[in-house]
Amino acid sequence: MARPRVKIRTVAEAAGVSVTTVSLVLNEVAGARVSAETRQRIHEVARRLGYVPNEVARQLRAQRTKTLGLLGDEVTTTPFAGRMVLGAQEAASKHGWLLMLLNSGLDPELERKEISALIRGRVDGVLYTTMYHRVVRVPEQLRTVPTVLLDAEDDTAELPSVVPDEQDGAYLATKELLDHGHRRVGFINHSGDIPATWGRLAGFQRGLREAGVPFDPGLVVSVPPVAREGYAATLQMLGSERRPTALFCFNDRVAMGAYQAAAALGLRIPADVSIVGFDDQEEISEGLLPGLTTVALPHYAMGAWAVDALIARITDPQVPVERVLLPCPIVRRESVGPPPAL
Repeated sequence: MARPRVKIRTVAEAAGVSVTTVSLVLNEVAGARVSAETRQRIHEVARRLGYVPNEVARQLRAQRTKTLGLLGDEVTTTPFAGRMVLGAQEAASKHGWLLMLLNSGLDPELERKEISALIRGRVDGVLYTTMYHRVVRVPEQLRTVPTVLLDAEDDTAELPSVVPDEQDGAYLATKELLDHGHRRVGFINHSGDIPATWGRLAGFQRGLREAGVPFDPGLVVSVPPVAREGYAATLQMLGSERRPTALFCFNDRVAMGAYQAAAALGLRIPADVSIVGFDDQEEISEGLLPGLTTVALPHYAMGAWAVDALIARITDPQVPVERVLLPCPIVRRESVGPPPAL
């Protein structure tokens, strides 16, 4: 009886790495950012398990154009997500591949034409990218070419994707405030129904729960995520009889509005109220005085991961679909301190 073919996922699990890393190493993809120790371990595990590389994929590799397309809604024209594009470009360059950038401007007809142009131009794969973390319906045209979603999730769960870990990032933001002694923490959330809204709320609640602090729905306000709405929401929360001693804001723009409201009320940051944001938009977080403690979106890492995953998928079409959450680290500045004596 023939021995069952060892799958690449089996090798990945045994080696303690991702299937993308195994594919890049075993298919000898140039520029793969994998340490010599990890490469050796993967080869040893593959040899021990009797893994046989996909020879058809190896033969197809020689016919590639080594060109990828990055198709975004607004990403390529927005400085906020520039590091996502930079991560993708630099990862592609390390592999010896080229990256073409196209921007649809949220125009479905233009997007259709751009996808057609990419396919006619024989790109080997496409990064389908959104300005912020969304669940999307991928155009049917992209089902004919290897595709990885960047800062987005496929509503069918059939395509690889990489997005920020919204919940864990919010947990870290909340924990930062709780670790400084705050027990009345307000949360100014996004009013839109997107993954970041409920993910960050879940992380906020998890932080409170682990610290033994009861969740108070009255300390949560949902508004459009812009400075003027953050200003109004903060006036409302800090003007209440039992005001919070700290605020976790959905993003840095909301936090900027919170700073303005605190100033209008004659409150000092962090002596009278501590504030944490999300996104680490450096022109805001570093520009505010005092500097804003915030949670960074892993834009660069997401761009690089997406290119690695796409090249692995092009090189070996049998690579299993991965849906990855990347960590959002906290960036500490001067906006958090102990609670005031109220």
